Amino acid sequence: MPKRKDIKKIMIIGSGPIIISQGCEFDYSGTQACKALKEEGYKVVLVNSNPATIMTDPEFADATYIEPVTPEFVEKIIAKERPDALLPTMGGQTGLNVAVAIAKKGVLKKYGVEMIGADRRAIEKAEDRHLFKKAMLKIGLDLPRSSNVKSKAGARKAVASLGLPIVIRPSFTLGGTGGGIAFNMQEFEDLISRGLECSMIHEVLLEESVIGWKEFELEVMRDRKDNVIIICSIENFDPMGVHTGDSITVAPAQTLTDVEYQNMRDAAIRAIREIGVDTGGCNVQFAINPKNGRMVIIEINPRVSRSSALASKATGFPIAKIAAKLAVGYTLDEIPNDITKETPASFEPVIDYCVVKIPRFTFEKFPGADPRLGTSMKSVGEAMAIGRTFKEALQKGLRSLEIKKSGLDSVVREKDFDTREHLMEHITQKLETPNDVRIFYIGDALRQGMPLEQIQSLTAIDAWFLENIRDIVDFEAILKNSKMTKELLRRAKELGFSDKQIAGLTNSTEDEITSLRSASGIVTTYKLVDTCAAEFEAYTPYFYSTYETEDEVRVSDKKKVMILGGGPNRIGQGIEFDYCCVHASFALKEIGCETIMVNCNPETVSTDYDTSDKLYFEPMTKEDVLNIISKEKPWGVIVQLGGQTPLNLTLSLQKAGVNIIGTSPESIDIAEDREKFKNMLDKLKLRQPPNGTARTFDEAKAVASRIGYPVLVRPSYVLGGRAMEIVYDEDTLEKFIVEASKVSGEHPILIDKFLEDAIEVDVDMIADGETFVVAGILEHIEEAGIHSGDSAMVLPPYSLGESVIDKIRQATVAMAKELKVVGLMNVQYAVRDNKVYILEVNPRASRTVPFVSKAIGVPLAKLAAKVMAGMKLKDLGFTKEIIPEYSSVKESVFPFNRFPGVDIMLGPEMKSTGEVMGIDEDFGRAYIKSQLAAGQNLPVKGNVFISVRDKDKRSIIFIAKRLFDLGFGVVATGGTAKALKKSGMEVRTLKKVYEGGPNILDYIKDGKINLIINTPSGRIPREDEVKIRSTAIMHGVPCITTISGAQASVNGIEVLLKKDLDVKSLQAYHSRK
Repeated sequence: MPKRKDIKKIMIIGSGPIIISQGCEFDYSGTQACKALKEEGYKVVLVNSNPATIMTDPEFADATYIEPVTPEFVEKIIAKERPDALLPTMGGQTGLNVAVAIAKKGVLKKYGVEMIGADRRAIEKAEDRHLFKKAMLKIGLDLPRSSNVKSKAGARKAVASLGLPIVIRPSFTLGGTGGGIAFNMQEFEDLISRGLECSMIHEVLLEESVIGWKEFELEVMRDRKDNVIIICSIENFDPMGVHTGDSITVAPAQTLTDVEYQNMRDAAIRAIREIGVDTGGCNVQFAINPKNGRMVIIEINPRVSRSSALASKATGFPIAKIAAKLAVGYTLDEIPNDITKETPASFEPVIDYCVVKIPRFTFEKFPGADPRLGTSMKSVGEAMAIGRTFKEALQKGLRSLEIKKSGLDSVVREKDFDTREHLMEHITQKLETPNDVRIFYIGDALRQGMPLEQIQSLTAIDAWFLENIRDIVDFEAILKNSKMTKELLRRAKELGFSDKQIAGLTNSTEDEITSLRSASGIVTTYKLVDTCAAEFEAYTPYFYSTYETEDEVRVSDKKKVMILGGGPNRIGQGIEFDYCCVHASFALKEIGCETIMVNCNPETVSTDYDTSDKLYFEPMTKEDVLNIISKEKPWGVIVQLGGQTPLNLTLSLQKAGVNIIGTSPESIDIAEDREKFKNMLDKLKLRQPPNGTARTFDEAKAVASRIGYPVLVRPSYVLGGRAMEIVYDEDTLEKFIVEASKVSGEHPILIDKFLEDAIEVDVDMIADGETFVVAGILEHIEEAGIHSGDSAMVLPPYSLGESVIDKIRQATVAMAKELKVVGLMNVQYAVRDNKVYILEVNPRASRTVPFVSKAIGVPLAKLAAKVMAGMKLKDLGFTKEIIPEYSSVKESVFPFNRFPGVDIMLGPEMKSTGEVMGIDEDFGRAYIKSQLAAGQNLPVKGNVFISVRDKDKRSIIFIAKRLFDLGFGVVATGGTAKALKKSGMEVRTLKKVYEGGPNILDYIKDGKINLIINTPSGRIPREDEVKIRSTAIMHGVPCITTISGAQASVNGIEVLLKKDLDVKSLQAYHSRK
């Protein structure tokens, strides 16, 4: 069936900001879809609020709307653009939910827009638990026994017949939000309340527990001719009970018999037909009872999903691209496979290797968060590794996580336990309860001699996986107790052991093992990912390493540049750095360089098979990167675009003689080394807050007493404010010095005078060594002390005077000249009493580069890559700062709803998972758009609760008065109420939480509060404040914790009340330059 000619313009809905359970895999799928549809000659309209994505770059769609992904804004865009069709399956759950909402509202019918890719009926059949159950029973598929409920009373009735433990699954949510497993009635009551609130339709499915069953997924595609193919089977290492996004997963499935696999395959095909997905892909999840083989279907996602990204990268089959082409009428047999160029897309991929995906967690960012894993997803990213065996892929995957592990390392120190009994109790507890480090405890349990049967009984993990882990542990013992031979070393490498890991086991150094390996002729070989197990020739060079005899790399003699990616997503290092790496690849291809990408993140555009000339899917470690360099011998390597990960490899690469292009490693060192940096600023007569460095508590105490409290304590050479803290006294200092020392390692700890009430400013600039251009000056909306990755920012600045901005410009250029910057540089300033202080300089890409690029209409990362390759800014036509006439606001998005009870207060340690952009003619409009895009639904009526510290009481009066005048009721506790009443406002006074009821918690739970303004009483917050803020998050009440944030929010509410927000494409804004 040829492509449809009756549609000319297609709208794609993106997934919005990166949040837990909806990561950058949707940037990858959306980018592929935009490219595929434009390739076919369609006009593409895109809506997405996330500036950090490649898909929101203006060249990927004909009209790019960086607007909130909500039914109201999507309707405005449809009214303006009049698309013929809407493709909702590339934007995750957000895209589906918005599409269903506007379809129900009659918007699609009103404007004559057809939904393609999956129709509303198919979406509802898969997403609505009741309809899904009915459909599966109709075709004879087994499901867990279940009951749909819409009230607490109905839930209590259902649990009486289904029994405990019981699974709670809210309808129309993402990543298990609001769901969980209840083991007792108290947990059941809590989860039911949360689940009903989280569901878009206030419905919860109560399901018979299948905890401990084996979990599998099939990635399936179907076209209009009813051709159905299975792209990939995926097996969860962790059993049912752990969300698939938090589980280690393995492809292809390892423990199914052929009969079980064929039954599952047949069931998936019947299910996709019944649901009615006939123009794209979907993900089908199954559970199998290991005791009797009973198979039940768990769910179907009728869209591109997280697992689609994994299946695409695991097989080389571009699921999102093919799904987009199926949506416009093609059938699988008509679409060629890009990798083989000989076979059509209707050929099922075959893989002759093993792929392991391991989730990345950041519980250290959320003290007090429950690290136990369940049905609500908590991981923030993932790493993927490919090997010839599960053992090799697992070890490569573990060292890809960047959690200071070089493989299946031990995490238990025997000396920390007074008896063996206590040691075994600790290990048993870590095995019994799923958690982020359970894989390492399995290794330790085996090292301590725990029988395999006992480990299986505690974890319900299949014995096949445990036997493979035992093989790794057994070989460790051989390495420890044997003389190293060539055969032993080769076997270790085949089992995935890194040189560093072998060194630790044999009392030698990593460099010694590397030299021995080289002298013994044990070299890495690279294999192709080709979709067909080498049955046909592969044209797309996509490689993974192993230790065999045949090498499939074809080395060219072109000028080659290698780009080092950022590894797994985590808080502090996200998609923004992948964006920069992708741009570098596109730019260098344009000027005739062969581009080589190295990364291990399956969710990203950088690891797409057609982004670079060659892709190496490898861990971002010194050993793995140097192995590729020794094979490819690139002219230059770029380390300044992938965040801290590649920067940390700079010195090792330089020592190995690698040509690091761009700003020199010596300059990077001046910016990172406190003493050298201070000397540079003194030379330039620039000001920084009083500071010092320390390696011990005594040294830190001396620095703090010299410069005066409060002080900012932080490790050097880290990203995302890891272990960074504002300290007000000596007792607290000791605690944080210990924490910072753990993170800083051999590097010193930095101590700065903290400038209270200062305004922070971020500046991005680009230079070629001769021309220095300020790309953007961003004023933080929150006051100093909040990590720049968490603060809302506006470009151009909205309150700074021109003289201060000029000082900032001059200082930025002076430092860039002194550091001989070639490429990008980011500077963070604090402004207090019109004095400008330099906080830090990073001669690399920053997380604000994509945002600034979109705000000013200049692809900064692309220009930076060309400059690093030797071009000049004059030749590239960018020599002057662009100051837009419109306002752009960057706002952060936080995962607090995943961690009940955790305080939402922000500080110097970064906590956000993603960002959104609001863009409009003035600051108030841009700000409210950023809040709506971030899910902070500011109210236009109702009651506002105000409770602020003494220092803020004067400032809050004006804000409260504006809200009162807008018709809001004002509710406050004692001290704040007194201050507000004095200014003539009517205020309802509530008891403090510890004084009994009715108090603010009762009001929040009863839905009587619509907005909260609560500034903290001190650095260590009071318990009742934490309760107020975390209860607000769980009940969806916007909670503002800074005076500057409250002022901006009131401006935003005034804009909302006017009801005249409009939409405009990025291309339209940029055409005004």
